[in-house]
Amino acid sequence: MNTPFLALRSATFAYPNHPDWKLAGVDFELAEGERVGIIGDNGSGKTTLLHTLVGLRPLASGQLHHWGKAVETKAALRALRREVGIVFQHVEDQLFSPTVLDDVAFGPLNLGMTPEEAKACAEDILDRLEMRHLAHRLTHTLSGGERRLVALATILVMRPKGILLDEPTNDLDARGRRRLAAIL
Repeated sequence: MNTPFLALRSATFAYPNHPDWKLAGVDFELAEGERVGIIGDNGSGKTTLLHTLVGLRPLASGQLHHWGKAVETKAALRALRREVGIVFQHVEDQLFSPTVLDDVAFGPLNLGMTPEEAKACAEDILDRLEMRHLAHRLTHTLSGGERRLVALATILVMRPKGILLDEPTNDLDARGRRRLAAIL
């Protein structure tokens, strides 16, 4: 059996002020190259599950594993986050820089690239996604669909081995959904 890329083992999580919103004893595995869709009612824990898979929500019990090793240290969490990107359900939580180019360059800058290198990487991914025309737009002026695609660009520029997409087609029209599918 191959070692899963990401896994949760007996994962439990409850929000402090909403104890009924929780994961209870969840076991989940994601293999390298695997594509999985998670469907459920609003409030059923889909976003919470994704957040636990990248360590944004600490488990009350159970373990998060990356390549078969428990993620128990800050170094292990950093290693996981270098390989796994997440596009949030509410992309406005993800986009915070003044321009699209600044937002897309943010991740490479945090990886230690020079400003020039980060800008070049950001321009490259925007070119490849046919979004270069948005580079100097203010993020708050983008349509919902444009924001969603820019958020995806902020993840793809990091060249992750895995991408978690929370409500990936929110704000996308039929053309935008086809474009998202083609990008992925």
